[in-house]
Amino acid sequence: MADKTNNLRRAELGAEQVASAIEAALEVDNLSHWFDDFRVLNQVNLTIAPGQIVALVGPSGCGKSTLLKAILGTQPANGGNVLVDGKAIRAPSRDVGIVFQHYSLFDFLTAEANVAFGLKLDQTSTPFRTFMYPKWRELRKHHLQQAREFLEKVKLGAACGKYPNELSGGMRQRVAIAQALILKPKLVLLDEPFGALDEATRESLQMMLLSFYQENLKAKREGRTPEYTILIVTHELNEAIYVADRVIGLSRFHEDAEQGAMVVYDRPCPVYHPDDPKDLADFVEQREELRKAVFDPDYIKHHSKYVSFWKELET
Repeated sequence: MADKTNNLRRAELGAEQVASAIEAALEVDNLSHWFDDFRVLNQVNLTIAPGQIVALVGPSGCGKSTLLKAILGTQPANGGNVLVDGKAIRAPSRDVGIVFQHYSLFDFLTAEANVAFGLKLDQTSTPFRTFMYPKWRELRKHHLQQAREFLEKVKLGAACGKYPNELSGGMRQRVAIAQALILKPKLVLLDEPFGALDEATRESLQMMLLSFYQENLKAKREGRTPEYTILIVTHELNEAIYVADRVIGLSRFHEDAEQGAMVVYDRPCPVYHPDDPKDLADFVEQREELRKAVFDPDYIKHHSKYVSFWKELET
């Protein structure tokens, strides 16, 4: 019964994703990158629809960081294209946000001021803040109100006035996520954001991602564009299957390995509601498939063998 419910939840968002794939939040087209004679990525292709939460996994050194840098625009690839909301990414853009494993917060700012900081940089300039101070003061109040609303969304409403050194690791990471989301980017990259957290804190943040997905489903039902399109890099396979509606595996363990890593796995996974019990036994089959397809150096196959996400949604 649980599997049937999960499949229905996935299909609820997935059917519209297939129909609107042309309006992709992210398109990676034949992306290749190399350093001198060493080829890192080889013709990586990836499309993410608005509202998806996608997990990216792969062996250490397979090129996940290189791919993320190309999507972020900090290190454009040697070949191919990255488009976010239809726009080519050649440099960092407000359309793409990122949260790292180690929180990038300012120690001298409160939680709400940290979250509002991006709005300040995006909507004002130093001359504006200096010579139009009354208008800046009013705008600042609005920014702080928005920040408080986002902190409420990530269950940190009571911590608005606290400084980072007064917050736990999980709370700081929630502030960092709110900091990225408040600018409403078309895509948010989470680079192993929960890796340094204890298990209980990690699980609470996983539940937060599940709640974001439910908000995406609600937006779709109401004819609105989902707010949260997320690509999360994780080394935890259970986490990848649990928080995402789709898992992508990047690996060099395929027939053209000398040309670089490719997407060797792209399949849907069950979607859980935050209130659903978490049973790791549900993940066993897909986790073992992932281990074999992505992480086994002795299992050499054509790169497309396990790339079937869009085809599975059409059936």
